[in-house]
Amino acid sequence: MNAPLALLAELTHRCPLRCPYCSNPMELSRAAQELTTEEWTRVFQEAAGLGCLQVHLSGGEPTARRDIVEITRAAHEAGLYTNLITAGVLVDPSLMERLRAAGLDHVQLSVQDADPAGAERIGGMKGAHARKEAAARLVREAGLPLTLNAVVHRQNLANLPLLIDTALAWGAGRLEVAHVQYYGWALANRDALLPTREQLDEATRVVDAAREAHRGRLLIDYVVPDYHASRPKACMGGWGNRFLGVSPAGRVLPCHAAESITGLVFPNVRDVSLREAWYDSDAFNRFRGTGWMPEPCRGCDRAERDWGGCRCQAFALTGDAAATDPACSLSPHHGLLAAAVDQAGAPEFRYREFRREPV
Repeated sequence: MNAPLALLAELTHRCPLRCPYCSNPMELSRAAQELTTEEWTRVFQEAAGLGCLQVHLSGGEPTARRDIVEITRAAHEAGLYTNLITAGVLVDPSLMERLRAAGLDHVQLSVQDADPAGAERIGGMKGAHARKEAAARLVREAGLPLTLNAVVHRQNLANLPLLIDTALAWGAGRLEVAHVQYYGWALANRDALLPTREQLDEATRVVDAAREAHRGRLLIDYVVPDYHASRPKACMGGWGNRFLGVSPAGRVLPCHAAESITGLVFPNVRDVSLREAWYDSDAFNRFRGTGWMPEPCRGCDRAERDWGGCRCQAFALTGDAAATDPACSLSPHHGLLAAAVDQAGAPEFRYREFRREPV
């Protein structure tokens, strides 16, 4: 059993944007449920002791927390490489300088589109694109490396060449072109987001050309959607294999979408240590290795390469987290993906939002 390499610290679900593909669960945690500064400090120390090398400070929007500087300092002092994953809309010169002084190592800035009007429609926030550009400038002025994360889908793929130009213009050294992965809010908006095969093929061509044209200047990572695949990806490097997440309320997760699997009880850092959660909890051990696999996964020569694919996707599409990932052409449920592609095309979004508390 491997030690985890990276910790995703989801500090809060609060966010001024309302992106319809948000990776947060449908049931968002309220501010009163969030781990305290002291609790996160202990989590970072335990993560470093467990073998983690880096921490991704994420959300929601992590800078919505008033203690984000103290949290960053705690992660740095624990010996972790610190990456802030932010929408950038709350970042001002004072905050950026204090984060740099606290030991921040890297910033990953999300963009919703290259066109400001399109970006504001997708993110559900007026003026957001201009604020992001200003945040990118502050990151550069602070001397920190910058990654742009462009989540692409049916309604913005036509602007992919302009998104690449945006990364260059804003001074990013790295661009993540990440097709939407369909869990949580994205699954609820799948008909509005899922691209056609023609769009995917054109996006791949654009990325390949840009990698060649900007070699040595811009590194481009590329994540494709499973819905056009014939074999599953090794989601998060395998369940409980390399990745560890902690939700705002303290639940310890094998991947950021794992809470979507009903019936699994995830340990909480308020009750157990990260080490106990990683090595001993049923939730982490349930889909580790290959012993849990059904046919046709069992005995497949790819079993220790893709580790059975994505458990969250299997659950979302079949209702069984132990089923063969429908992304595999050998799955009896593979036709569900083609059917979803055929019915896609809805123009309207269901925006991410907190549900009203019951009276």
